[in-house]
Amino acid sequence: MIGHIDELRRTLDAHRARGRSVGFVPTMGFLHDGHASLMRAARANNDVVVASIFVNPLQFAANEDLSDYPRDLERDLELCNEVGVDLVFVPTVDEMYPHPMATVVSVPSLADRWEGATRPTHFAGVATVVSKLFSIVGPCRAYFGEKDYQQLQVIRRMVADLSLRVEVVGCPIRREPDGLAMSSRNTYLSGPERAAATCLSHALDRAAATFAAGTTSGAELTALMINTIAAEPLAELDYAAVVDPITLAPVDIADPTCRLIIAARVGRPRLLDNRGLDSVFERSPS
Repeated sequence: MIGHIDELRRTLDAHRARGRSVGFVPTMGFLHDGHASLMRAARANNDVVVASIFVNPLQFAANEDLSDYPRDLERDLELCNEVGVDLVFVPTVDEMYPHPMATVVSVPSLADRWEGATRPTHFAGVATVVSKLFSIVGPCRAYFGEKDYQQLQVIRRMVADLSLRVEVVGCPIRREPDGLAMSSRNTYLSGPERAAATCLSHALDRAAATFAAGTTSGAELTALMINTIAAEPLAELDYAAVVDPITLAPVDIADPTCRLIIAARVGRPRLLDNRGLDSVFERSPS
């Protein structure tokens, strides 16, 4: 475990000087098998794998759950060791932000809608900390899950716009056997809420199956997702949409490149999910 920026930089620079490739998995900890799948992908394609565990205060608004965000560092380190992570970077807030941040990285064209409409400061916090982590880690392949699809697109655009020496690798969503996308916030769900939370994946499955049957109207597919969530009393929809996979703009006519995205609150936690229409036969509808 490494806690200091300079030490991590020296260590990774030494590996690269020997011709070794670096795979990087940034996380906020409380790791689950979704994170482990990113680490396994990094392990399979790189000589050295580094993961970071840092609960980033910049991406939490004043009314959000920074203090309550689940943490279990000992368990996280065990999982990292089990999947073959070589270095775990665990900085303190003071290490990452020794002074109040005067610099903000933002991608407003991608960040202002969907999650950004509900959490207007969130993606600037994400882009700022990720750009800082990329600066610390240096040239690498960086692995992100597709569950946070808007975040993935924001980071990809940031890397392209800033000409960062990072290859961003998106990895498939990991799901529980009943279809619920894995998330650290799932631990907040009570028993009935846990069962209700599957309405998000059900909504995506039904819209994808309807698309596969020939319906291409973005409005009809969106309405199907909205109605599926409305049928679950414990769920409160935030948004559902059929979007362009790059710009995240809603589309009138869906094609296989498009993405279904959805967010809803189930009890305390706010849950996200999505799927590509290029994988309409990936799971059968429920």
